[in-house]
Amino acid sequence: MLSTSSDGQRPAALRTGRRSARSLWEAVGDSPELRAAYRLCRIRTKQQDPAEHALIQLVPAVMRPACWALWAAANAIDDLADDRTADAGQRAARVGEWITALDRELATGTSTDPVRLALVDTAWRWRLDISGLHDAMTLVQHDAHGRRFTDWSSWRAWGRGNLLPWFDQVRELFDKAGVAVALRLDRQDVYEQFLDGIRLTDILTDLSADLAQGDLLLPGQVLNQFPGAADDLAHRRWSPTVAALITDLTQLAHRWVTQPSLAHGMHPGPATVLDTMADLLHAQLDAVDAAGPALLRTRPRPSLVTITRLLAPARARAALAWSLTPLTVPPPRHARHLAVPPQRPPAQRTVFHSPPPHPSGERPPRIPADQMPTHVAVIMDGNGRWAQQRGLPRYEGHRTGRTAANEMVYGALEIGLRHLTLYAFSTENWKRDGEEIGAILDLLRQELREYPFQDLDVRMRWHGRPDKLPQDMVDLMRLRERSTQDRTGLTLTTCINYGGRDEITRTAAALARRARSGDLDPDLISESDVAQHLPQPDMPDVDLLWRTGNEQRISNFLPWHTAYAELYFTADYWPDTDRRQLWQAVSEYTRRQRRHGAAPGSCVP
Repeated sequence: MLSTSSDGQRPAALRTGRRSARSLWEAVGDSPELRAAYRLCRIRTKQQDPAEHALIQLVPAVMRPACWALWAAANAIDDLADDRTADAGQRAARVGEWITALDRELATGTSTDPVRLALVDTAWRWRLDISGLHDAMTLVQHDAHGRRFTDWSSWRAWGRGNLLPWFDQVRELFDKAGVAVALRLDRQDVYEQFLDGIRLTDILTDLSADLAQGDLLLPGQVLNQFPGAADDLAHRRWSPTVAALITDLTQLAHRWVTQPSLAHGMHPGPATVLDTMADLLHAQLDAVDAAGPALLRTRPRPSLVTITRLLAPARARAALAWSLTPLTVPPPRHARHLAVPPQRPPAQRTVFHSPPPHPSGERPPRIPADQMPTHVAVIMDGNGRWAQQRGLPRYEGHRTGRTAANEMVYGALEIGLRHLTLYAFSTENWKRDGEEIGAILDLLRQELREYPFQDLDVRMRWHGRPDKLPQDMVDLMRLRERSTQDRTGLTLTTCINYGGRDEITRTAAALARRARSGDLDPDLISESDVAQHLPQPDMPDVDLLWRTGNEQRISNFLPWHTAYAELYFTADYWPDTDRRQLWQAVSEYTRRQRRHGAAPGSCVP
């Protein structure tokens, strides 16, 4: 069942099932121009990628136009970059013009290009922040000049940079409809390896077309393992070496696509889509493997019997899941609304407020940029003892400590700190009294819902495990991460259900999986490999670790990142602190000489 909600609009009930086609066009609205734009996107999707079209048919009817618009936009960009009737410079320029036009049209709410019109309408109606697609589109623009990859690392960076933003848009679309897609992103390597499998399957499928254009989108690292294969492929010669290479790559793609844990804990609707996608990818890889020499001349496709066998039960499961699921759907933008949009979409928001000043009027210290720590991590200790000293329940200390945490964010913004990490709830905290645990989680949930940093340039991150945490809380954390992912000011990481040894254990497991799949030599694992497989691989090392509460230990907090951190301990309980104590901690840091193992007097950054 579907309920429409938005700014005083009357609710409307739409149901899936027999009324799906009617619901689809009711959701688009009464504008002939918009309906024609979405129909074009649907036709292009069905003609150019039948498997993708079949997957979109598994989502509720009212969400399909948005999915068609996203797919058609991605494909339009690819077509411009691949158009060999123009030289590389012209192709790149055309992609750039398409991106520029989209940026301009997002501000006006309409477009003269039908595909962009559908995409702009999707962004406006569903309140999607599609600014994250800009980098993915720019990657395609660079692809117009050709791509060469020396190793798997550069290949993965390209593939993930291209795919991940589009997948995130679909996830956000489900979120807007009220169906959180709770991917196990605590297993980031699993998610990203699945995307690698999608990319590798696409490359193998399109090998004949790419070779005809002079492109070979495989890393030199794997081509070098099969001497002569690159030259044979360049001349479109099928040889035993090429056959061995294709067999090796299809087996690798099969392993990458096989990620059964990815859909665990997910709503059955999106889970069905994800599982079916994996099944279709396996079928496509089987077709690649069976193609033989024809792979270099034509695009292989699974048989209609195979596709039907996979899709028939998937359609039944999806229909049942969605028939039992209430969805929140925004009203259509009618034709009279297209010329003058009511307000700019979220993607256009670029101006942030300054944090509120400290009540005392005290201003932040001026700290030279070359002396500013990049990353400060804080163990917020003493909440319970603060409350007990005042004859209050322990959870009252956590309630008051929430104000102190907000103060740290304000203070970090004022001095220009780039990374602040707060230890909010550890894996060991589950041993505490149930009432205190419940109060802490309620406070964290309330903070996520109210989100006091909406108007500030703060990028939110969550570090920890979803196990044991309420699902609605996990969904809120992921929502805040996605909605702030393009902010460039302070990165605020909140560690919830986090443990340092658990982090190291998960990293070791990720390395073991890579070694078992043959992607990593166990004898050549380096510190860099370990860092890249951490749950938060882009988190910088901690420069300053500050703990309140008159305790002097790190308590299983960020053991990898704090290897060279300066330690700073203070006696104040956390609720008694504010941004001024953060400024004092950073000022103390600037007076310390960091040597990283060098002799005194050495100049080590």
